Amino acid sequence: MTEGACEGLRGRRHLTGTATRSSDPSIGTLIARARTSDRARGTGVERDGPIRVLLADDSYLIREALQEVLGPLDAVDLIASYADGDALLAAIDAEPPDVVILDIRMPPSGDDEGIRVAQRLRDSHPAVGVVVLSQYAGARYALALLEGGAEGRGYLLKERVHDRSELLAAIEVVAQGGTTIDPSLVQELLAADRQRHASPLDELTPREREVLAEMAEGRSNASIAESLVLTKRAVEKHVGAIFQKLCLEDDGIVSRRVTAVLLFLAEADS
Repeated sequence: MTEGACEGLRGRRHLTGTATRSSDPSIGTLIARARTSDRARGTGVERDGPIRVLLADDSYLIREALQEVLGPLDAVDLIASYADGDALLAAIDAEPPDVVILDIRMPPSGDDEGIRVAQRLRDSHPAVGVVVLSQYAGARYALALLEGGAEGRGYLLKERVHDRSELLAAIEVVAQGGTTIDPSLVQELLAADRQRHASPLDELTPREREVLAEMAEGRSNASIAESLVLTKRAVEKHVGAIFQKLCLEDDGIVSRRVTAVLLFLAEADS
Protein backbone atom coordinates (compact mmCIF):
# COMPACT_ATOMS: atom_id res chain seq x y z
CA MET A 1 0.00 0.00 0.00
CA THR A 2 1.40 3.44 -0.92
CA GLU A 3 2.29 6.01 1.74
CA GLY A 4 -0.57 8.22 0.54
CA ALA A 5 -3.05 5.40 0.93
CA CYS A 6 -1.63 4.61 4.37
CA GLU A 7 -2.04 8.23 5.45
CA GLY A 8 -5.69 8.12 4.39
CA LEU A 9 -6.24 4.83 6.23
CA ARG A 10 -4.62 6.16 9.40
CA GLY A 11 -6.74 9.29 9.18
CA ARG A 12 -9.97 7.28 8.94
CA ARG A 13 -8.90 5.21 11.95
CA HIS A 14 -8.26 8.39 13.92
CA LEU A 15 -11.66 9.84 13.09
CA THR A 16 -13.85 6.75 13.31
CA GLY A 17 -12.00 4.33 15.57
CA THR A 18 -10.24 1.10 14.71
CA ALA A 19 -12.69 -0.26 12.12
CA THR A 20 -12.59 1.44 8.70
CA ARG A 21 -15.17 -0.55 6.76
CA SER A 22 -18.38 1.44 6.21
CA SER A 23 -21.17 0.25 8.50
CA ASP A 24 -23.80 1.35 5.99
CA PRO A 25 -25.51 -1.40 3.99
CA SER A 26 -24.25 -1.91 0.46
CA ILE A 27 -26.18 -0.59 -2.51
CA GLY A 28 -27.02 -4.17 -3.46
CA THR A 29 -28.55 -4.70 -0.02
CA LEU A 30 -30.54 -1.47 -0.25
CA ILE A 31 -31.94 -2.38 -3.64
CA ALA A 32 -32.76 -5.90 -2.47
CA ARG A 33 -34.65 -4.40 0.46
CA ALA A 34 -36.50 -2.11 -1.94
CA ARG A 35 -37.52 -5.08 -4.09
CA THR A 36 -38.69 -6.98 -1.01
CA SER A 37 -40.72 -3.97 0.10
CA ASP A 38 -42.01 -3.63 -3.45
CA ARG A 39 -43.35 -7.19 -3.41
CA ALA A 40 -44.87 -6.69 0.02
CA ARG A 41 -46.73 -3.64 -1.21
CA GLY A 42 -48.24 -5.59 -4.08
CA THR A 43 -46.41 -4.54 -7.22
CA GLY A 44 -48.58 -4.59 -10.28
CA VAL A 45 -51.84 -3.70 -8.53
CA GLU A 46 -53.88 -1.52 -10.86
CA ARG A 47 -54.49 2.09 -9.83
CA ASP A 48 -57.83 3.79 -9.84
CA GLY A 49 -56.39 6.46 -12.14
CA PRO A 50 -53.15 7.74 -13.68
CA ILE A 51 -49.98 8.29 -11.67
CA ARG A 52 -50.04 11.85 -10.34
CA VAL A 53 -46.70 13.56 -11.01
CA LEU A 54 -45.10 16.85 -9.97
CA LEU A 55 -42.06 18.21 -11.79
CA ALA A 56 -39.30 20.55 -10.66
CA ASP A 57 -36.42 21.85 -12.78
CA ASP A 58 -34.96 25.35 -12.96
CA SER A 59 -34.58 25.01 -16.75
CA TYR A 60 -37.66 26.18 -18.63
CA LEU A 61 -36.56 24.13 -21.65
CA ILE A 62 -36.33 20.93 -19.61
CA ARG A 63 -39.76 21.54 -18.04
CA GLU A 64 -41.25 22.08 -21.48
CA ALA A 65 -39.54 18.99 -22.89
CA LEU A 66 -40.82 16.82 -20.04
CA GLN A 67 -44.33 18.16 -20.43
CA GLU A 68 -44.24 17.25 -24.12
CA VAL A 69 -42.95 13.76 -23.32
CA LEU A 70 -45.42 13.04 -20.50
CA GLY A 71 -48.44 14.93 -21.82
CA PRO A 72 -49.66 12.25 -24.26
CA LEU A 73 -49.39 9.44 -21.70
CA ASP A 74 -52.71 8.20 -20.32
CA ALA A 75 -50.91 6.50 -17.44
CA VAL A 76 -49.47 9.79 -16.13
CA ASP A 77 -51.15 12.98 -14.94
CA LEU A 78 -48.58 15.81 -14.83
CA ILE A 79 -50.23 18.06 -12.28
CA ALA A 80 -47.80 20.99 -12.18
CA SER A 81 -44.18 22.03 -12.66
CA TYR A 82 -41.92 24.24 -10.56
CA ALA A 83 -38.56 25.98 -10.88
CA ASP A 84 -37.16 25.34 -7.39
CA GLY A 85 -37.19 22.90 -4.51
CA ASP A 86 -39.06 25.12 -2.05
CA ALA A 87 -42.06 25.55 -4.36
CA LEU A 88 -42.09 21.81 -5.02
CA LEU A 89 -42.05 20.95 -1.30
CA ALA A 90 -44.88 23.39 -0.60
CA ALA A 91 -46.98 21.77 -3.32
CA ILE A 92 -46.24 18.29 -1.96
CA ASP A 93 -47.23 19.34 1.56
CA ALA A 94 -50.50 20.75 0.21
CA GLU A 95 -51.41 17.66 -1.84
CA PRO A 96 -48.90 14.79 -2.08
CA PRO A 97 -48.51 13.31 -5.57
CA ASP A 98 -47.57 9.74 -6.36
CA VAL A 99 -44.22 10.68 -7.92
CA VAL A 100 -41.99 13.73 -8.23
CA ILE A 101 -39.46 14.25 -11.00
CA LEU A 102 -36.77 16.74 -10.12
CA ASP A 103 -33.45 18.11 -11.24
CA ILE A 104 -30.43 17.31 -9.11
CA ARG A 105 -29.21 20.93 -9.28
CA MET A 106 -31.71 23.74 -8.83
CA PRO A 107 -32.52 26.60 -6.45
CA PRO A 108 -32.42 27.37 -3.63
CA SER A 109 -29.28 25.42 -2.66
CA GLY A 110 -28.16 24.77 -6.24
CA ASP A 111 -25.53 22.07 -5.83
CA ASP A 112 -27.53 18.98 -4.85
CA GLU A 113 -31.00 20.29 -4.13
CA GLY A 114 -32.64 17.25 -5.72
CA ILE A 115 -30.89 14.90 -3.29
CA ARG A 116 -31.86 17.08 -0.32
CA VAL A 117 -35.49 17.15 -1.38
CA ALA A 118 -35.48 13.35 -1.82
CA GLN A 119 -33.98 12.88 1.64
CA ARG A 120 -36.55 15.21 3.19
CA LEU A 121 -39.41 13.41 1.47
CA ARG A 122 -38.12 10.11 2.88
CA ASP A 123 -39.14 11.43 6.31
CA SER A 124 -42.10 13.68 5.53
CA HIS A 125 -43.78 11.78 2.65
CA PRO A 126 -42.29 8.26 2.44
CA ALA A 127 -44.98 7.06 0.01
CA VAL A 128 -43.99 9.61 -2.65
CA GLY A 129 -41.70 8.16 -5.31
CA VAL A 130 -38.78 10.26 -6.55
CA VAL A 131 -37.02 10.27 -9.92
CA VAL A 132 -33.90 12.45 -9.89
CA LEU A 133 -32.62 13.72 -13.23
CA SER A 134 -28.98 14.65 -13.72
CA GLN A 135 -26.67 15.54 -16.56
CA TYR A 136 -23.77 14.11 -14.55
CA ALA A 137 -22.80 10.47 -15.01
CA GLY A 138 -20.78 10.22 -11.77
CA ALA A 139 -21.88 7.72 -9.15
CA ARG A 140 -21.55 10.09 -6.19
CA TYR A 141 -25.03 11.58 -6.50
CA ALA A 142 -26.67 8.22 -7.12
CA LEU A 143 -25.00 6.81 -3.99
CA ALA A 144 -26.23 9.80 -1.97
CA LEU A 145 -29.76 9.30 -3.27
CA LEU A 146 -29.88 5.61 -2.33
CA GLU A 147 -28.04 5.67 0.99
CA GLY A 148 -31.13 6.63 2.97
CA GLY A 149 -33.06 3.75 1.39
CA ALA A 150 -33.61 2.66 -2.19
CA GLU A 151 -37.39 2.18 -1.97
CA GLY A 152 -39.24 4.42 -4.41
CA ARG A 153 -36.10 6.06 -5.80
CA GLY A 154 -34.85 6.45 -9.35
CA TYR A 155 -31.83 8.13 -10.92
CA LEU A 156 -31.75 8.91 -14.65
CA LEU A 157 -29.48 10.96 -16.86
CA LYS A 158 -31.21 13.86 -18.58
CA GLU A 159 -30.34 12.45 -21.96
CA ARG A 160 -33.03 9.82 -21.26
CA VAL A 161 -35.91 12.28 -20.84
CA HIS A 162 -36.78 12.20 -24.53
CA ASP A 163 -37.32 8.44 -24.37
CA ARG A 164 -41.00 8.30 -23.41
CA SER A 165 -41.06 4.57 -22.67
CA GLU A 166 -37.96 4.69 -20.45
CA LEU A 167 -39.20 7.68 -18.48
CA LEU A 168 -42.61 6.07 -18.02
CA ALA A 169 -40.99 2.85 -16.83
CA ALA A 170 -39.00 4.79 -14.21
CA ILE A 171 -42.13 6.59 -13.00
CA GLU A 172 -44.05 3.33 -12.70
CA VAL A 173 -41.23 1.58 -10.82
CA VAL A 174 -40.78 4.27 -8.16
CA ALA A 175 -44.56 4.71 -7.82
CA GLN A 176 -44.69 1.05 -6.76
CA GLY A 177 -41.81 1.45 -4.29
CA GLY A 178 -39.11 -0.01 -6.52
CA THR A 179 -35.71 1.27 -7.61
CA THR A 180 -34.36 2.21 -11.02
CA ILE A 181 -30.85 3.33 -11.95
CA ASP A 182 -29.62 4.66 -15.29
CA PRO A 183 -27.97 1.69 -17.06
CA SER A 184 -24.83 3.70 -17.81
CA LEU A 185 -24.24 4.18 -14.09
CA VAL A 186 -24.68 0.66 -12.78
CA GLN A 187 -21.08 -0.56 -13.12
CA GLU A 188 -19.59 2.68 -11.79
CA LEU A 189 -22.09 2.68 -8.93
CA LEU A 190 -21.22 -0.86 -7.89
CA ALA A 191 -17.49 -0.14 -8.13
CA ALA A 192 -17.85 2.98 -5.98
CA ASP A 193 -19.93 1.04 -3.47
CA ARG A 194 -17.34 -1.74 -3.25
CA GLN A 195 -14.63 0.83 -2.59
CA ARG A 196 -16.77 2.51 0.06
CA HIS A 197 -17.20 -0.80 1.89
CA ALA A 198 -13.62 -1.99 1.39
CA SER A 199 -11.67 -3.30 4.38
CA PRO A 200 -7.91 -2.99 4.83
CA LEU A 201 -7.94 -6.71 5.61
CA ASP A 202 -8.85 -7.33 1.95
CA GLU A 203 -5.17 -6.70 1.18
CA LEU A 204 -4.08 -9.78 3.15
CA THR A 205 -3.36 -13.17 1.61
CA PRO A 206 -5.21 -16.25 2.93
CA ARG A 207 -2.10 -17.32 4.86
CA GLU A 208 -1.71 -13.86 6.38
CA ARG A 209 -5.34 -13.99 7.48
CA GLU A 210 -4.66 -17.35 9.13
CA VAL A 211 -1.72 -15.86 11.00
CA LEU A 212 -3.81 -12.85 12.05
CA ALA A 213 -6.57 -15.15 13.30
CA GLU A 214 -3.99 -16.95 15.43
CA MET A 215 -2.75 -13.60 16.73
CA ALA A 216 -6.34 -12.76 17.69
CA GLU A 217 -6.31 -15.84 19.94
CA GLY A 218 -3.35 -14.38 21.83
CA ARG A 219 -0.73 -16.75 20.46
CA SER A 220 2.94 -15.84 20.26
CA ASN A 221 4.89 -16.20 17.02
CA ALA A 222 6.35 -19.48 18.24
CA SER A 223 2.89 -20.82 19.10
CA ILE A 224 1.52 -19.71 15.71
CA ALA A 225 4.40 -21.49 13.96
CA GLU A 226 3.58 -24.70 15.77
CA SER A 227 -0.16 -24.38 15.12
CA LEU A 228 0.20 -23.67 11.37
CA VAL A 229 3.24 -25.96 10.87
CA LEU A 230 5.47 -23.07 9.81
CA THR A 231 8.93 -21.97 10.83
CA LYS A 232 9.15 -19.14 13.31
CA ARG A 233 10.96 -17.11 10.65
CA ALA A 234 8.06 -17.62 8.22
CA VAL A 235 5.57 -16.43 10.84
CA GLU A 236 7.68 -13.34 11.48
CA LYS A 237 7.65 -12.57 7.75
CA HIS A 238 3.87 -12.95 7.62
CA VAL A 239 3.42 -10.74 10.68
CA GLY A 240 5.66 -8.10 9.13
CA ALA A 241 3.63 -8.22 5.90
CA ILE A 242 0.41 -7.83 7.89
CA PHE A 243 1.75 -4.72 9.63
CA GLN A 244 2.93 -3.26 6.32
CA LYS A 245 -0.34 -3.90 4.47
CA LEU A 246 -2.41 -2.50 7.35
CA CYS A 247 -0.11 0.55 7.58
CA LEU A 248 0.57 -0.11 11.25
CA GLU A 249 3.31 1.58 13.24
CA ASP A 250 4.11 1.34 16.96
CA ASP A 251 2.79 4.58 18.48
CA GLY A 252 4.02 4.10 22.04
CA ILE A 253 0.47 3.55 23.31
CA VAL A 254 -0.99 0.67 21.33
CA SER A 255 1.27 -1.87 19.66
CA ARG A 256 0.91 -2.85 16.02
CA ARG A 257 0.03 -6.37 17.08
CA VAL A 258 -2.89 -5.19 19.22
CA THR A 259 -4.18 -2.84 16.50
CA ALA A 260 -4.06 -5.60 13.89
CA VAL A 261 -6.03 -7.90 16.18
CA LEU A 262 -8.60 -5.16 16.85
CA LEU A 263 -9.07 -4.67 13.11
CA PHE A 264 -9.56 -8.41 12.65
CA LEU A 265 -12.10 -8.64 15.49
CA ALA A 266 -13.97 -5.53 14.28
CA GLU A 267 -14.44 -7.10 10.84
CA ALA A 268 -15.52 -10.41 12.37
CA ASP A 269 -18.26 -8.59 14.30
CA SER A 270 -19.50 -6.57 11.30
